[in-house]
Amino acid sequence: MEATFYLSAAVAVAATLMVVTRASAVHALLYLIVSLLAVAVVFFVLGAPFVAALEVIIYAGAVMVLFVFVIMMLNLGTSAAVKEREWLSPRMWAGPAVLSALLLAELIYILVWNVPGTATISGRAAVESKEVGITLFGPYLLGVELASLLLLAGLVGACHLGWHTESGWGSRSESLSDRRGHENG
Repeated sequence: MEATFYLSAAVAVAATLMVVTRASAVHALLYLIVSLLAVAVVFFVLGAPFVAALEVIIYAGAVMVLFVFVIMMLNLGTSAAVKEREWLSPRMWAGPAVLSALLLAELIYILVWNVPGTATISGRAAVESKEVGITLFGPYLLGVELASLLLLAGLVGACHLGWHTESGWGSRSESLSDRRGHENG
């Protein structure tokens, strides 16, 4: 089982390096998804299947969908359409597909050869979701609440930055400029 740990860790490091070195946001996004999936496999191998499931659902699922929406919202017209055609080339999908295939093969190996209920690579039994909940909302309650406030502050900041100031959106700057125009005219 140590080989599966090291293989998934190597995939995570390789995918993360590709995220940092890609010039295209879409390419980096694909490699980021592979990196998050590899980290989920690392958690699974270490005996934390609940954390691995959360990694896939929250990060590789929900957060990546938000990134895709941001990329879609930043569409700049016809020049962006030409770039999108280049992004959809099969060559672009080769790297993430190979890394994802390695992770899938490794996960199948783990599920087929690992008997449920046995100890994992760490030598301890798997951590269950009840234990995670008791720990998070017991001694680490303050940290969980601070993290939720940080996420709320990020959400409020994102809403503030995304607020449109163009005409037709009812912005305050528009009403001030209209008043100045009526006063001069």
